[in-house]
Amino acid sequence: MRKILVLVTLLTLIAYSALAEQSLYVAFPPANYQTTSNQIFFLGSAPAGGNVLVNGKAIERSPAGHFAPSFPLREGDNIFTLRYGNQQRQIEVTRLSTLPNLPVGLAFGKDSLKPGVDIAKLPGEMICFSALAPPNATVSVKLGNQTIPLMPQSPVADVPSNFAALTGQYTTNSQSVTGQYQGCATANSPGKLGRAEFQLTMNGKTTTQMAQGNVEILSPTQLEIAEVIVDNAIARTGPSSDYSRLTPLPKGTQATVTGREGKWLRLDYGGWIEDKEIRIIPGAVPPRSIIRTLRVRQVPGATEIVFPLQVPVPVSVQQGSSTLTLTLYNTTAQTDIIRLDDDPIISRLDWQQVAPGQVQYTFNLKSQQQWGYQMKYDRTNLVLSVRHSPTRTPPVSPPSTGGTKEREEKSLSGIEILLDPGHGGKESGASGPNGYLEKDVNLAISKLLRDRLVALGANVYMTREDDRELSLQDRVQAIDRLQPAIAISIHHNSLPDDGDAQNTKGFAAFWYHPQAHSFAIFIHKYVVQKLGRPSYGVFWDNLALTRPATAPSVLLELGFMSNPVEFESVMNPQDRQKMADAIADGIAEWFRISQ
Repeated sequence: MRKILVLVTLLTLIAYSALAEQSLYVAFPPANYQTTSNQIFFLGSAPAGGNVLVNGKAIERSPAGHFAPSFPLREGDNIFTLRYGNQQRQIEVTRLSTLPNLPVGLAFGKDSLKPGVDIAKLPGEMICFSALAPPNATVSVKLGNQTIPLMPQSPVADVPSNFAALTGQYTTNSQSVTGQYQGCATANSPGKLGRAEFQLTMNGKTTTQMAQGNVEILSPTQLEIAEVIVDNAIARTGPSSDYSRLTPLPKGTQATVTGREGKWLRLDYGGWIEDKEIRIIPGAVPPRSIIRTLRVRQVPGATEIVFPLQVPVPVSVQQGSSTLTLTLYNTTAQTDIIRLDDDPIISRLDWQQVAPGQVQYTFNLKSQQQWGYQMKYDRTNLVLSVRHSPTRTPPVSPPSTGGTKEREEKSLSGIEILLDPGHGGKESGASGPNGYLEKDVNLAISKLLRDRLVALGANVYMTREDDRELSLQDRVQAIDRLQPAIAISIHHNSLPDDGDAQNTKGFAAFWYHPQAHSFAIFIHKYVVQKLGRPSYGVFWDNLALTRPATAPSVLLELGFMSNPVEFESVMNPQDRQKMADAIADGIAEWFRISQ
């Protein structure tokens, strides 16, 4: 290990020497950069001696010479001149407006007529239209035999983006958008109403324009039936990828289509799904099922619950601190008896018909820590597999070799852990002030962490062991295939354009399923306290590497590539080793208290 550290130190020094010859280096932003943010940070490096000037003013730098100051942006072009000694760099940053461009004269705003895609609604549902037009105009829509007036709208609050959780900028502002017109109507008779015709009148002149999307009113007695054709279809709360995810729908799930918006279909239980993940079953009737009893059985490493159904219906899963609740939709109970013997993880099963066509099963668990679940349809039988606690296999050592100490050192013996070094190949991740890439430090620390975990007895798998590109799907499939006790994705952080890179730093943990929450909280606190590192926080986050349900999966951000001072620790071989050791020891301690 000492030889490796010497070699890494030597390589780092060589890299620094090469960078020193470059003198002034700007990692971000690139030339002619565009953003909608109201400020921007400049990430870069120069030799520690002397000053770096931005537009004539000296900026703060780390002991090694790195910098990340932020500057306000006005709308339009912003010119920044960076100078170090006799070197000079000029970078143009253009701040784009987030407000739509108001039309000039007798015209609608470009691409502002909504609906802009084909939509389908049930009879009596609200159909809403909107357009951008000059103030003081009269705007209306003709659809079928109706004329719907569109009224000017008052400014609405612009809610913070999801990045607010990362930057702390939670301010809600009112948008000063003028010229926004909206109106809604209903239609009760099924049929294809065609495209809406928008009409604008101003100063005695009138213009019309057709919407891009067609409007259809569905017949409740002739609704299409969709069947999921992918393993885990992505269901959402609304008709775009901007909306939140629901429990994925297993392959074979059938549901009635109750609405459309472009390529998105609304299913009868409330979720939206892309049309590429389903097929329409010609002539099918709305899927409905009864359920009487269920079967609980033990298989190696898990308890399986089989729900015999007439058709594969939509389903959702919700985890609590010591419960797992499964809901069947479009299902009616005819249940009188269920057998449930003593089980390694289930203490009791409760069920109820919580609403017409909605049956809910709550599995009360013997432990607060859950280890993952899988769900699939086997023909019309829904199979829920709930994993047991991982089994440790303490080594048996002869008394003469100090068996007690050996058992303590091998505290993770038999535990399977998957490490995912983030990024790789063309996916370089974040950049440090001197151009050092996140993908490289992720891999370096992951290897150190692997070696420490192996020394503690764990069986460690890595999604990559060299600089190769892996898709998010490849990484998720590795977790689902191997089903480790825990999965950890190793990353280093950076910030959105308007983040305060100069002052933002710290260790962070990200989780998605409640089964990963305990570990995320524990490892965050453990590393921060043991190493005396700043805390960036613990976050629930909808990330590909936190979403797998087959194992507690977390993503760790070990520090900020964009923070000049913290980056020096990222580059320090001794600090890397300390970080790897702290994470490994924290993992071992968490398993000790969680089983």
